[in-house]
Amino acid sequence: MTENQKHGNKVLAAAILAVGLVALGFCLRSGIVKFKSMDDVVDVKGLSERQVPADKAIWRVSFGRQGNDLASLQSSVDANTKVVKDFIKRAGIAETEIFESSPSVSNLEDQYRYSNNRPDYKWQINQSMTISTKNVEAIRNLVKTAATEMLKQGIILSDWASYEFTGLNELKPEMIAEATANARSAAQKFADDSGSSIGKIKTARQGQFSIEDLDETTDYIKKVRVVTTITYYLK
Repeated sequence: MTENQKHGNKVLAAAILAVGLVALGFCLRSGIVKFKSMDDVVDVKGLSERQVPADKAIWRVSFGRQGNDLASLQSSVDANTKVVKDFIKRAGIAETEIFESSPSVSNLEDQYRYSNNRPDYKWQINQSMTISTKNVEAIRNLVKTAATEMLKQGIILSDWASYEFTGLNELKPEMIAEATANARSAAQKFADDSGSSIGKIKTARQGQFSIEDLDETTDYIKKVRVVTTITYYLK
């Protein structure tokens, strides 16, 4: 091989290497840009909230009597039980929605055996009921009036009410759609401000639904809430 041929081969090899490096640089650059563009994302949250009335009420009532003769004391408690149940049913509560617990009997002499305050009676019987109903308005009215009305009958009534919302499944599709739409609106605003456009969804996370009282004094109105988190690609 002549010196000219050797020199020509070197020049050709150098040219091929240079072209290869340029092509590699272009590929690397294209790859970096593509990777970077795939990394251009925006995380947004969408909120959906509803105020709904409770559709179920649970009301617990209890009362008791004290006496020395257990048989007559039990008869008195039975009579009071009928008075309370009749009052509740007149308010619009069905018999099937009233659940009586077994009466509890306490020996007061045993309980206060080592106390200086000796009880006036030997026995105490406590009776309680739980009312579970969809008639929320009836329970709200009973909560307001029951203690006073029963006191007129000589019955000291203790009560406690709670309210629930059970229709979440019917609300879920509409609320998820609204939260998703709100998230997209937030992403669109960000894209407009940054001179970008929204691409496909990268990830989407639906938060848990929460049901809370509207406030401390309005427990019969519930606040239903869900937050959806979505990551969009930007173009």
